[in-house]
Amino acid sequence: MAQRPLSREGFAELAEIDVSRETLERLTAYLDLLRRWQRAVNLVGASTLEDPWRRHILDCAQIAPHVPAKARIVLDLGSGAGLPGLILALLGVPGVHLVESDQRKAQFLREAARITGACVVIHARRIEQLQGLAADVVTARALAPLPRLLALAEPFLTPHSICLFLKGKTGERELTAARQSWHMLTDVVPSRSGSSGVLLKLQGVGRAPDRQP
Repeated sequence: MAQRPLSREGFAELAEIDVSRETLERLTAYLDLLRRWQRAVNLVGASTLEDPWRRHILDCAQIAPHVPAKARIVLDLGSGAGLPGLILALLGVPGVHLVESDQRKAQFLREAARITGACVVIHARRIEQLQGLAADVVTARALAPLPRLLALAEPFLTPHSICLFLKGKTGERELTAARQSWHMLTDVVPSRSGSSGVLLKLQGVGRAPDRQP
C-alpha cells in the first residue's frame, strides 16, 4: 500500500532536529521553486515531486544530526538541485559548499539560495577541478557508486573528515565493493525516508595500502 504524501507539518514531526516555522517557510519556497524549474530543467525525478517532503526534504534532513557541531566546511559533491547540501544549509548547518558542473543546475542553485536566503558557497565546476578545500564533512546523494564516490571525495578528506552519503537499496553492496580498495570505519544507518535506503557514515577513509594511485 502506497504511503500518503508527507506534509510539511509531518516532516517537522519526523525530523530529528528542531525545525522552526521560518525554516519550514524557506523549505516551502525551495520546493515551489523546484517545481517551477523542473518544467524546463530535469532537476529531480518527476515522480518524486508527488511526495517531496519525504523524498527530498526528510531524506536530506536525516543527515543533519550526524554533522559534528564543530564542522566548518561541509562539501556537497554533485549537488544537482541542492540535495542534500542546500537543505542542510536551510536547516542551519554552517559552511556548506555546493559543487555542480551543470551550468543550468548551478543557476538554479544560485536562484534557490537567493529566494530562500540559504548561506552557501556555489562552485560551478567539475569536482576534479576544485582545489584547496579540506572538508570536515563530505556529502552526496545519487552521484556515483561508492568506490567512484570515494575517489572523488579523496582530495578533500583529512584524517578527521566524515563522509555522509545517502544511498538506495544498493548501498550495502556498494560498501562491500568499496572495501576491496578502501579502508574505513562504517556506520550503516537505515533511511528515515524509505525502507530500502541507507545513510552511510564513513570515517577514517583511506586507500588500502596496495591500492595507492
